[in-house]
Amino acid sequence: MLPLDDLPEATRDQPLGYRSTQGQNPWRTLPRWARWASVAVIAALAVLVVASGATRWQSPSAQPIQGIVAQSGLISAAPTTGDANADRTAPSSAIGRTLLGHRPYNEAPADDLVALAMNRSIRLRTKAAEQFEAMVEAAQREGVQIVPLSGYRSRSEQEAIFFNVRAARGQDAQTRAEVSAPPGYSEHHTGYAIDVGDANQPNTHLDQSFEDTRAYRWMKNNASRYGFEISFPRNSFQQIAFEPWHWRFMGDIDSLETFYQD
Repeated sequence: MLPLDDLPEATRDQPLGYRSTQGQNPWRTLPRWARWASVAVIAALAVLVVASGATRWQSPSAQPIQGIVAQSGLISAAPTTGDANADRTAPSSAIGRTLLGHRPYNEAPADDLVALAMNRSIRLRTKAAEQFEAMVEAAQREGVQIVPLSGYRSRSEQEAIFFNVRAARGQDAQTRAEVSAPPGYSEHHTGYAIDVGDANQPNTHLDQSFEDTRAYRWMKNNASRYGFEISFPRNSFQQIAFEPWHWRFMGDIDSLETFYQD
């Protein structure tokens, strides 16, 4: 046996039976319970990492139903800021080509225009005319007198209305466009638009004061039942003056595509 002084200094004071761990795997030196606890912690961390990755890379098609509806183009998402009375039904085509805030429209086909029974000088598309007259009759049953003032207009008729009145009033083009569309850009060309008034208050015809009549209030509450909607509400996205008398038919697929399709 070697003298104590001949033993390596690092092993001189070790207890009897001690086995050096130098060169061994440190994992095997841990007690069994510590090794099982470590395995459990590692497994838990792995689960958290997988879950976090699944959330981060979730399919982009998973979105709130409001977003899906807004993307359909049928309605727009409600604005998060701005005037609460702003037009919430602006068609997606609002971003398309316009002139002084107005969209271009083709003239209605002559064979689909019919005269209104209550005023033969005013014409609308067949379906729009049927629904308008049904709406007028329903209003009459409640003592409300809605009268048509203007329906389909050709491009030449709109040209006279826009330019002649503009000249007579000394208006610039932008000011005139706030109350009347340029020729080729009027909803009246489509045969789906109509101007209405209250027979009991003719002084409000084609004036914003029509908003205070029984006829306007009745239409505001009931026109949608017959497929009609106001074209230029307050704070219109087109920045056109409020026209409570101007309504358009939206009761069939052709009218929807005319006003809302891109």
